[in-house]
Amino acid sequence: MKRIIIEQDKCDGCKNCSIACMQAHRELTATGSRGTVYDLDLLDPKNEARHTIANYRKGGYVPIFCRHCAVPDCVGACMSGALKKDPATGHVQYDEKRCGTCFMCVMSCPYGNIKPDSTMRTKILKCDFCKDDNEEPNCVKSCPKEAIHVEEVWG
Repeated sequence: MKRIIIEQDKCDGCKNCSIACMQAHRELTATGSRGTVYDLDLLDPKNEARHTIANYRKGGYVPIFCRHCAVPDCVGACMSGALKKDPATGHVQYDEKRCGTCFMCVMSCPYGNIKPDSTMRTKILKCDFCKDDNEEPNCVKSCPKEAIHVEEVWG
């Protein structure tokens, strides 16, 4: 299975990965496109990244991404069945229609990655490995320092 791997020491906090994530998950326009990154409204709360780049108190940055854990606590805590681990890819996928907004997944994630959406608090936001894109996730493609990459892992 493929997982996103972070090399924290390479991250310079540029947030290109966050912008790429926001662009990949923004709503479609009336013409059926997502527009371009140049017209992405970074202040619109509907355009949230599905990960966080935190400032480390000793200097540097800490990229916080979904680990798509082998035994995900978030899936175990989800009472509605909105979170499931895909047996084929190993990725934890989210079904917004099934979500009961109890946020037990948010509380159970040991990495602090899963978060409620900031506008309506009616769904959660987490990495979906850019499931609609057949290539690498957009965050990986956009990282100029190659601090984020995809590796094949076992287990």
